Amino acid sequence: MYNLTPYSALSGGIIIGFSVVLYFYTTGRLAGISGIFANALTSKTNRTSNLLFLLGLVIGPLGYFFVSSEPVKFEITNSYILIIIAGFLVGLGTHMGGGCTSGHGICGISRFSFRSIVATITFILTGVITIFILQQFGIYL
Repeated sequence: MYNLTPYSALSGGIIIGFSVVLYFYTTGRLAGISGIFANALTSKTNRTSNLLFLLGLVIGPLGYFFVSSEPVKFEITNSYILIIIAGFLVGLGTHMGGGCTSGHGICGISRFSFRSIVATITFILTGVITIFILQQFGIYL
C-alpha cells in the first residue's frame, strides 16, 4: 500500500457523507454528480442548486490548495487530448450505467438499492482488474 492515509480518508468520508445528507435535506434530491451535471445543463428547474453544487466542487479543492501547507502532489503527465477523451468515455459510462460512482456508491448503497450495489461492485472489480493487468505489463499508476 503506497498511499495509506487513514485519517484523511476518514475525515474526507465524513465530510462527503455530511454533504450528501445536507444536499438531500435541502433539495430533496440525491447528490449524484453525473445527474447534477446533466440537470445543470438541460433542466429548467433546480438549475441554481445544481450550479452551486458544481461550483462547490471547484471551490473546495482550490480553497484547500490555498489553505494547506502541504506541497501540491498533482501533475498531469499524459496528453490533454487523451484526458479529454477519457472524460467523455467516463460520461458515456455514467450515462449507460444510470449514474456515477458517487451516486451509486454513496447515495444508492445507503438506500440499499440493489442496482447501486451491483453497479458499485462492478466499478470496484473493473478497477481492480485494470490495475492488475497494468501491473502485469509493468505500468504503475
